Amino acid sequence: MSDCHPGGTVALAPETASARSHLVALIGPPNSGKSTLFNQLTGLRQKVANFPGVTVEHHIGKAKLGGRREVLLVDLPGVYSFNARTEDERVALDVLQGGQPGLDKPEAVLLILDSTNLGRHLVLAAQVLALELPTLVILNMADDLEARGGKVDIGALSRELGAPVVLASASRGVGIEPVREFLAQHSRTAEIPRLPPVLQPALTSVPACRKWSAEVTQKAGYRSPAPPEWSRKLDRVFLHPWLGPVIFGLVVILVFQSIFTWAQPAMDWIEQAIVDSGAWMGAQLPEGLFRSLLTDGIWSGVGSVVVFLPQILMLFLFLGVLEDSGYLARAAVIADRTMARVGLQGKSFIPLLSAYACAVPAIMAARTIENKRDRLATVLIAPFMTCSARLPVYTLLIAAFIPDRPLLGSFLGTRAAAMLSLYGVGFLAAVITAKLLKSTVLRSGPSTFLLEMPPYRWPTARSLAFRLLDRAKVFLKRAGTVILAVSVLLWVLASVPMTGGRPPAIADSVIGQIGHAIEPVIQPLGFNWKIGIGLITSLAAREVIVGTLGTIYGMEGTAQSEGLQKALQQDLSFAGAMALLVFFAFAMQCMSTVAIVRREAGGWRWAAAQFAYMTAWAYAGAWITYTVLS
Repeated sequence: MSDCHPGGTVALAPETASARSHLVALIGPPNSGKSTLFNQLTGLRQKVANFPGVTVEHHIGKAKLGGRREVLLVDLPGVYSFNARTEDERVALDVLQGGQPGLDKPEAVLLILDSTNLGRHLVLAAQVLALELPTLVILNMADDLEARGGKVDIGALSRELGAPVVLASASRGVGIEPVREFLAQHSRTAEIPRLPPVLQPALTSVPACRKWSAEVTQKAGYRSPAPPEWSRKLDRVFLHPWLGPVIFGLVVILVFQSIFTWAQPAMDWIEQAIVDSGAWMGAQLPEGLFRSLLTDGIWSGVGSVVVFLPQILMLFLFLGVLEDSGYLARAAVIADRTMARVGLQGKSFIPLLSAYACAVPAIMAARTIENKRDRLATVLIAPFMTCSARLPVYTLLIAAFIPDRPLLGSFLGTRAAAMLSLYGVGFLAAVITAKLLKSTVLRSGPSTFLLEMPPYRWPTARSLAFRLLDRAKVFLKRAGTVILAVSVLLWVLASVPMTGGRPPAIADSVIGQIGHAIEPVIQPLGFNWKIGIGLITSLAAREVIVGTLGTIYGMEGTAQSEGLQKALQQDLSFAGAMALLVFFAFAMQCMSTVAIVRREAGGWRWAAAQFAYMTAWAYAGAWITYTVLS
């Protein structure tokens, strides 16, 4: 076997017996269409998890092969080679070598390559085939290859690789049947056939693998497709030194304006459904503690958060379109110029951008940054990016305290501008922090930024639908677990100590006493004891504060009669509301993020310092905001 790659070991949670019986690994370089093929094969029968002990995410799904037969597919991280420079590469190799405790060595491999970039992607093929696992090589984007004048002799390529080769277009569902036939063949028997040796012993490094791939592409009659003229024209615009950043700014404005306009009808419908269903349940149940728990505690708490699902999905829809179209890679190139000024590189842009979804996977994504100090600096500033968990908080307060008026006609309104400003101040805090870190404790020399530009493509409805479905499942799961648990706990603490068999006024309850105890600390920010309770519970997850306030006002009877926005208007000043927005723009407010920083930074020292630093930013920013606006 060739040793183009080093080994590694990482723990993985045990899988079921059926998972160990018929496991097939799906691997390929980034932007090769690997996830699209995985979705085609598994549909909704998949789940997302992390390999325990590491921060690498993977998908596991079941591919049905007709009848009751099915194969378990594990979608490995996208990698270009097994250089072991990143944790993704080490984990992917370890899975293929059968080094994961509790997970058998895969019976076969689906190796998906971009047919329009075959010369570069065959470097990974050399290393995968050297593992001598039954492998099907899938040349994806075959339609694009043909349309742009490229060609390849798959028969000759198959002979050179010693493995079957098929042409496919995963986004169109073309070429999927041969893949299913390959899976069916290797799901009937536990015996693992061996491929004939296809690599020379001299292939012991990536340069050697590159030389080998050049020889193979020549023997296979491969002709690289010409870049389309329209693609070059788009790059001249999107990558222009000053026009590119302007276009990116306009795209960002469009995204935030759409969050308030396009998602509003769906939000109104969900909110009305929650109110009506809560009233119906209350009418069906006798007055008592159980009805109070269900309607005032659970329904008001969880429902207050669920109503923001359309806005979160709208944000992820735009992010999905920008990523699948190939535009985000260009945005990273544009951002590299800005990143260099604060001591970082364009590679930091991708994790920071993903932090707008959630800081936890963003911090994991920083593993792709080879420079240790750049990686740590990216980890420490990522939580300043406004994650989707902050979105319900922003939307609630902005809608309650900022009137909706046009600024630039229908293109930009006051609420969208306020939201954009919050994202901007978070980014500004990240830039200042990065500059501070890279000029002091994390100082390092300049590093080279290399990024493979994916071609421009039309995003597919199926791919976007799977992305939104995954995000909705994550959001609703958190609403049904973390927020539900906090709502129930709040109801219990707000119902004791009972007097005469009846719950006390919330201000006199246990949770009220806790709120009043911390009120002196937060009063200079314009916050009352109810907001204080929300700040404590939001340590579980940022959006929990919305559910907390929904539960508190629900038990007071105000949330149902007036709505949460009106209840806040009566209980919070404009200056206090703006201060609360600024507080959440800067504060970490999420223990999951603290935990992942501790893991990535190698201990509690950096995690604790980061939490204290961001809390200081939040308190100072909120105090200044409240003082000025008061």
